[in-house]
Amino acid sequence: MNEKKIIELKGVSKSFDGELILDNIDLKVYEKEFMTLLGPSGCGKTTTLRIIAGFVTPDCGELLFDGEKINEVPPYKRSVNTVFQKYALFPHLNVYENIAFALRLKKTPEEEIYERVEEMLTMVNLRGFEKRDVNLLSGGQQQRVAIARALINKPRVLLLDEPLGALDLKLRKDMQNELKNIQRKTGITFIYVTHDQEEALSMSDTVVVMANGKIQQIGSPTDIYNEPENAFVADFIGESNIIDGVMLDDFKVRFSGHEFVCLDKGFSKNEPVDVVVRPEDVDVVPVEKGMLSGIVDSVTFKGVHYEIIVTINKFKWMIQSTDYVAPAQKIGIYVEPDAIHIMKKSEFSGMFGDYSSFSDELEHLSDVTEEEE
Repeated sequence: MNEKKIIELKGVSKSFDGELILDNIDLKVYEKEFMTLLGPSGCGKTTTLRIIAGFVTPDCGELLFDGEKINEVPPYKRSVNTVFQKYALFPHLNVYENIAFALRLKKTPEEEIYERVEEMLTMVNLRGFEKRDVNLLSGGQQQRVAIARALINKPRVLLLDEPLGALDLKLRKDMQNELKNIQRKTGITFIYVTHDQEEALSMSDTVVVMANGKIQQIGSPTDIYNEPENAFVADFIGESNIIDGVMLDDFKVRFSGHEFVCLDKGFSKNEPVDVVVRPEDVDVVPVEKGMLSGIVDSVTFKGVHYEIIVTINKFKWMIQSTDYVAPAQKIGIYVEPDAIHIMKKSEFSGMFGDYSSFSDELEHLSDVTEEEE
């Protein structure tokens, strides 16, 4: 990744109506980076994006662009363009004129406008759509027009606020690939906001996980998934069993009434910790070969694997296995040292990772009521 810093937020805070939305955040964004701000509704990710765009002024802290403070610089004077979830196309202009709009404002010569619009249409796979009425386009096509219109100015940074939120699943997947390709081709820095973990992991160079107005962790998708820093990150990115444990010594942890070898060190002796074990890293074995054993509560077929909920020492584990087990069966589980990840206790300890209340329906309900701040 390019090591040239383009944007920096230093100690930025923002409140609305007395409620703290951003709490003293520091963030560096580098040239040609695809960065995603990821978190639940109300965590401050959209506010962060709007501060970078210039639509919101921070209460305190500095926003730097190429090392210069731009807190007071109006949006139209920033080398930044924004693509919103509601595409905000001009309904009275056709596809060509929507894309050409910014160049017309600048009184760009007609010939150059034509070349640049054609280049953009090729990039977003809309050649031949020049004269189409934007109101008759599908959601995915409208989204492409919005992206072309935002890119034609050659901004240094493109901000994307939940831009695929209104599309159906298959189209979202296609557009994720499309956006990643466009970002690679143009070399423009993308800052992307989403609450969809899979989207963040599949598209980004860097993921910034946010909660309660604070940045919880910054890292590559694999770092965030494999080395979560606290219970919130572990729970928010994929599924996790998060169990109370005690670090007995370097490389030795006790949880669920059993001592395990792990790969973590540097904790105090007998320090209480949160232990993360991903469902796909748990092996189901005969009871006599298991490190732990428990009774199966439920089994759900998920296509590639079975999702098994099993009670072990009053804690409900989730296990993902390609082998079928029957409900009410007693099973053993085996966990390799590299599948155990130790995290320090945090404000989120004890809030996540036990599947006693787990239900797909509940999960989907929360998707439906998702409203960004």
